[in-house]
Amino acid sequence: MDVLMGKEKIKKIIPHREPMLLVDEVLEMTAGERIRTRLSLKPDMMFFKGHFPDAPVLPGVLTVEAMAQTADILLLSMECYAGLTPLFIGIDKVSFKKKLEPGDVPEITAYVIRINEPKAVVTCGAEVFCDGGIVATGEVTLAMR
Repeated sequence: MDVLMGKEKIKKIIPHREPMLLVDEVLEMTAGERIRTRLSLKPDMMFFKGHFPDAPVLPGVLTVEAMAQTADILLLSMECYAGLTPLFIGIDKVSFKKKLEPGDVPEITAYVIRINEPKAVVTCGAEVFCDGGIVATGEVTLAMR
């Protein structure tokens, strides 16, 4: 599968950096509409050391953060939001179906649901998949500042 953007290009779009950068590659993107990204969960990632040492699992809040960062890339790639800082202002309808573990390579999709242009607030739907199955779904709302 072709990669549209690698980590260095992603860093030119969004302000996140390691260890909080939770998107490795952009696989597909239709500007202002939809995006698909990928994250490789390496066993040495810092959060696995404490969550949980004997049975490491990606914390749900970081799954949601990966959903938001995927939406951030989509939105900050739009000319009207380029260079702004995306602030997380809402999470809604999040549901987890499966856990993510070291070695997993989830793919995240995000798509624009609604834009409040005067307030520069955008709500995106997002879905996380791994090994062909759904891991999580939800909506993230971002204020572009």
